[in-house]
Amino acid sequence: MELTTSITEFNKTVLHVIDTTGPGGAETVFINLADGLRDKGFKSIALIRGKGWVFEELQRRNIETVILDCKGSFNVRFLKKLCTLIKKERVDIIQSHLLGSNIYCAMAGVLTRKPVFATFHGAVDVSKTERFLKLKAWILNTGVTKFIAVSEGLLEEIRQSGLLNVDKSVVIYNGIDTSKYFKRDSEAIRSSLGLDENVILVGSLGNVRPAKAYDVLIESAALVVKDNPNYHFVIAGDTGKEPLMSELKQLMNQLKVSNNVHFIGFQDNSAEFLGQMDMFLLTSSSEGFSIATIEALATGLPVVATKCGGPEEILADEDDSLLTNNAPQTIANKLLDLRTKHNTTNNDSFNKYDHKTVLQSYVQHYSKHLEQSIS
Repeated sequence: MELTTSITEFNKTVLHVIDTTGPGGAETVFINLADGLRDKGFKSIALIRGKGWVFEELQRRNIETVILDCKGSFNVRFLKKLCTLIKKERVDIIQSHLLGSNIYCAMAGVLTRKPVFATFHGAVDVSKTERFLKLKAWILNTGVTKFIAVSEGLLEEIRQSGLLNVDKSVVIYNGIDTSKYFKRDSEAIRSSLGLDENVILVGSLGNVRPAKAYDVLIESAALVVKDNPNYHFVIAGDTGKEPLMSELKQLMNQLKVSNNVHFIGFQDNSAEFLGQMDMFLLTSSSEGFSIATIEALATGLPVVATKCGGPEEILADEDDSLLTNNAPQTIANKLLDLRTKHNTTNNDSFNKYDHKTVLQSYVQHYSKHLEQSIS
C-alpha cells in the first residue's frame, strides 16, 4: 500500500474508490468530487488500483492518494487492506464508483460499519450478463447506504433489473464547470491537421471502445464527405484499445475517408478541444449519461446524438438534434443540416448539470446520513 501525499485535518473524511486508472467520464467525476468536497469541509482520500492518468491528475490537484493493487475476480487481501485503511484514516463515508469498487466497498462498509455511497455510471454496471449476479446484488443491497445513478434512464434500468433496492436509489447527474466551455478563436487543431480555416470540424469525445460505435461515425462520415468534402471529423480519446482501433483504421481506408476522419488521441482539456469545433457528434450505442454532450452544449455547439441512454434526458428540449436511431444516413442528413442550433448555456434548466449543483447534491446526501446517525 503506497501513500503518496500528506494528511490534513478536516471535519469528516471521505474515502473515494474507483476501479480504473485511465481517462474517462467516470474517472473525471471521481476526481472532481474528491477535489470539490475539500471546499465543503471534508477531507478526501482517493484509493486507486495503480498509476496512470487518474493518479497524475490526483497528484496535480494535491489530493491525498493511496495506491492498492487488486488482481483477480475476488481479492481477499485487497478487502482486508481496504478495511485497514478505513479504520486507520478514521473514514466517515465511503464513496465508490463503478461495479467492482461498489462491491468491494459494500463488503468493507459492512465489516467496518461505515456508510457507502455507490455511484453507477452506465448500463454495464447493472448488466444481467455479470457472473454471480444474484450474489453481487445481495452484497450491494446489504452494504450500500445509497445507490446513485447518473441519469434517470440509468435509474430506470436499475429499477427494471430488479436487482438493486430502488428505495435506496437517487439520481445525481454528472456535472461540469460550465464557465470553462465557450467557443474559442484558436486554430491550433486545424493547424496541427493541416486544414484550411474554412473546413467544418465535427468533434467527438470519448476513448475508443465498442460502446462509442465509432464504426457508425466513420460510415456516417463517408456519406457526409461524399456530399461535402469540407467536413472533417475529429475524435479526441485514447486510441490504445486493440484490435478495435486497427479495425476502425481499416474501415476508414475501405471507405476512403482517412483524410477526413482524424483520431487525435486523448486531450487533457475538453473545453479547449470543443471550443475549436463547429459541431458535436455522439454515435454511441450506450451511454449512462454522456458528459461530452453536456460539454458540447455548454460550448454552444450544434449537437447530433444517437438515442443511447443519457442523451435523451440531456436533449429533451432539443428535438431537432436528438436522433431516433443510429443509421449512418440519418446521422449524415442531420450533420449536413447546419440549421440545427443550440443556446442552452443561459437556460435555467441547464444549471442541474453545473458542477456546483452536483457537488451540493452529494454533500446533502452525506450530511443527511451523518445527521441521522448522530440523532
